[in-house]
Amino acid sequence: MRKVLLAFVFAAMLVSAAFAADGIVVQLGLENSLSEPIGQGVTKWAELLGARNTGLTMQVFPDSQLGNKTDIIDQMLLGEPVMTLADGAFFADYGVPDMGIVFGPFLFANWDECWKLIQSEWWKEQSAKLEEKGLHIVAANWAYGARHTLTTKPVNTVEDLKGLQIRVPTNQIQTKGFEVLGATPVGMSLGDVYTALQQGTIDGGENPLSTLYGRKHHEVAKYLILDGHVLNFTNWICSQMWFESLTEEQQKALVETGYEAGVFNNELQSKAEEHYMNLMKDEGVTVVIPSEEVLAGFRAKAADFYKEGKTFGWSDGLFERVRDAMK
Repeated sequence: MRKVLLAFVFAAMLVSAAFAADGIVVQLGLENSLSEPIGQGVTKWAELLGARNTGLTMQVFPDSQLGNKTDIIDQMLLGEPVMTLADGAFFADYGVPDMGIVFGPFLFANWDECWKLIQSEWWKEQSAKLEEKGLHIVAANWAYGARHTLTTKPVNTVEDLKGLQIRVPTNQIQTKGFEVLGATPVGMSLGDVYTALQQGTIDGGENPLSTLYGRKHHEVAKYLILDGHVLNFTNWICSQMWFESLTEEQQKALVETGYEAGVFNNELQSKAEEHYMNLMKDEGVTVVIPSEEVLAGFRAKAADFYKEGKTFGWSDGLFERVRDAMK
């Protein structure tokens, strides 16, 4: 009976998608504020998609209005017309373990390595595996930003992280990433971080500066170290079943405008880091720019992360294959 019902629902989606005049609305939910570069990027995406006049339009829901990432992904897996941003660490938790490596600490030396990786055969193979799990990557060329660490206590070297409770998104990869650096990671929704910092439930969090500032975390945590532990490129995903229900014209419009909006986003992100750093300084945050010697200490600790392949269910030789794919 359940299979018959699902087949009926899918058939109804196909009929709906076939008639562009009826209009199809995809709801894009994110935890971030529209004031952040990525919020401005998705606003641009909605404008670009609407201008294509394919019958497919986008509504943007910022500030966790549709729930957290896990909530939205669960809706996708039921075939709902929703989208959100997700990264390799989440893809690992949803059945494609090798993709988790892209969120490993200090994997990328620069942004060019990220963009080379998403054009590689390795990335295409992993994306196909994700589709088998019911999730479709619409756009991957979005820089979310270099992720830095903001704390309520001074952190000048990797040793200072020892024992600090640091908020991370609720996934295994980022949890382990901070464990190897000596911290005690705490999985938590982004919307709960301000209060947790204010009440002393956690000692810090990590994110790009635009997110840290946009969520006003600097008001309750006054120490920032620009460790850049992850160069975070993000992916916009939707239901594979829902994507296949769209016409070819609608699929093309969604993908092409997603890429175009990604370029727009990246231009904003490239200008944002120094701007937000200066704002945070002006508002009383102590900013540490670590020396190469200090960063070497972080990298040395992070090396243990890449020895944990069996813990994450990685295929043999994954680190070497990913490094080769960046060249």
